[in-house]
Amino acid sequence: MLLPVFTLKLRHKISPRMVAIGRYDGTHPCLAAATQAGKAVSCLTAGVLNPELGYDALLVGTQTNLLAYDVYNNSDFFYREVADGANAIVLGTLGDISSPLAIIGGNCALQGFDHEGNDLFWTVTGDNVHSLALCDFDSDGKKELLVGSEDFDIRVFKEDEIVAEMTETEIITSLCPMYGSRFGYALSNGTVGVYDKTARYWRIKSKNHAMSIHAFDLNSDGVCELITGWSNGKVDARSDRTGEVIFKDNFSSAVAGVVEGDYRMDGHAQLICCSVDGEIRGYLPGSAEMRGNLMDTSIEQDLIRELSQKKQNLLLELRNYEENAKAELSSSLNEADGHRGIIPANTKLHTALSVNLGNETQAAHAELCISTSNDTIIRAVLIFAEGIFLGESHVVHPSIHSLSSSIQIPITPPKDIPVDLHLKTFVGYRSSTQFHVFELTRQLPRFSMYALTSPDSASQPLSYVNFTIAERAQRVVIWLNQNFLLPEDTNIHNAPFQVCFTSLRNGSQLYIKIKLSGEITVNTDDIDLAGDIIQSMASFFAIEDLQVEADFPVYFEELRKVLVKVDEYHSVHQKLSADMADNSNLIRSLLVRAEDARLMRDMKTMKNRYMELYDLNKDLLNGYKIRCNNHTELLGNLKAVNQAIQRAGRLRVGKPKNQVITACRDAIRSNNINTLFRIMRVGTASS
Repeated sequence: MLLPVFTLKLRHKISPRMVAIGRYDGTHPCLAAATQAGKAVSCLTAGVLNPELGYDALLVGTQTNLLAYDVYNNSDFFYREVADGANAIVLGTLGDISSPLAIIGGNCALQGFDHEGNDLFWTVTGDNVHSLALCDFDSDGKKELLVGSEDFDIRVFKEDEIVAEMTETEIITSLCPMYGSRFGYALSNGTVGVYDKTARYWRIKSKNHAMSIHAFDLNSDGVCELITGWSNGKVDARSDRTGEVIFKDNFSSAVAGVVEGDYRMDGHAQLICCSVDGEIRGYLPGSAEMRGNLMDTSIEQDLIRELSQKKQNLLLELRNYEENAKAELSSSLNEADGHRGIIPANTKLHTALSVNLGNETQAAHAELCISTSNDTIIRAVLIFAEGIFLGESHVVHPSIHSLSSSIQIPITPPKDIPVDLHLKTFVGYRSSTQFHVFELTRQLPRFSMYALTSPDSASQPLSYVNFTIAERAQRVVIWLNQNFLLPEDTNIHNAPFQVCFTSLRNGSQLYIKIKLSGEITVNTDDIDLAGDIIQSMASFFAIEDLQVEADFPVYFEELRKVLVKVDEYHSVHQKLSADMADNSNLIRSLLVRAEDARLMRDMKTMKNRYMELYDLNKDLLNGYKIRCNNHTELLGNLKAVNQAIQRAGRLRVGKPKNQVITACRDAIRSNNINTLFRIMRVGTASS
């Protein structure tokens, strides 16, 4: 069994996920942690920010600022105000940018600073950032940035270009590189797992929350395991290939952080785990003799347990076969029970997906129809699908009176993403006590929540995206069939043609028109939907670069109002800051005058000064509340601006996408709103 090689006890409570280790003098590894005394710190890390110095910097992020601190010299490398806040931080080199960057993720924005505080990297992402990691995702020898956000997406940035997106089922709270293109992740619902590029290797779900994850080779097999610290105080190490637990230990309180470093300075890196109560334990990797046996159970015991489980399963299966055989033998005696547990060998299961426009009692939805090829009945259906059902699974169990050979299941995906439906269907007869289980997988198309309808020029949306691709109309029809639920009798001829869809969620219209020249126009008032359609087409047709012309009058008008509000909030912020500074000076003056009056025993004047001071303090507190509310409103509006830039980027592909994001930021910096809208419409600031 693996035991800690050292244990420490801090006299402070540690904030979760606020633990870092660094050599702040260049030699001695030191632990740094944010205490629970002040709630200001929102992220913390340590590492080499300036390679020329030879020692590490401590980076501290808050909701308004980023501090790069030189611990050894007790001075700042830099102190920068960050309007979008810092929810997560990572330190290292990104892509071709030569100097190490302190990259922070905040309110839908990512920013990277060098050791002088220069802003060398900036881009936007889909939602508030919760986790960051640097990993060589595409195995080109350069690091990419992994970003986990509130919209359940893991995005991979090659500098400012998104090269991959993976959709999960909850907020991504932690990311960590493992080796090569493999990385670990944790979600807010207690899920942890491992990806290799865009393929998920494994995942497990716990009723506890994963507080911290880290990659460390604990069993000395040359491959890093995924170390997880949990909210119930458990620490476990799981195989990167299977997710099997190879080591576990327990703290008396929740784990605050998991880091690694040569803390004892003996030439061996230790895995260091910290609890929120301030307990710290260090573990050395297991020796070669202990390999594969880090827990207190022997390999033989595990093998016996595993084989016993297999034996039980086989005995249960054998009993089922014996009962079926008995039923078959007695079929001539009792024909009514003849079908118990046995179905014809040629029984097949058919599945079909369609659109159901709903009725007074049921909202519009996509519908999965499952039916058998004969008179057998469907007793129950289990569906496993990510992001559609609560808990990722759904069971349909018709009452005994409504059993039939077909069943309709309503499906309402909340987002436009393709989803694999894993089905387990119990098939038998009404009198059956045992059932045959059919297992199959069916994919729900990306835009399954849109019904094909007849075009009506009166309801055609004014907003549009216009672009040209070098593809035949037949290929576009194939894309339509793969991504929408089209009726079987749909017959789309060659270009030019147009198709009209109605959203099952809100009844909005979507038009897709194609001309002979390859020009495509997408009419929709939903800018997110337009972006999804363009990204889906780009992926299907392998388009690397795509420039578009777009106009969303209603959305752009809302954005214009938001930008005006941002200006107003900035003005109020500056005025409140100036008032606070004036009041602070006045307080100093009143305090001195009150103390002078006390020393001169002029109690009446002293009382008056302290009354003035009391009133001024009340004004300051009220001003602070107003300033807090103003800051919250400002953050909400800044998030809307960042999301607008990201949406404008998603309407393009490749280089034009990056150019739009960069140009939009420059326009906002120079406060040129008209240029900003021109960039969003045509993709460039020049006329």
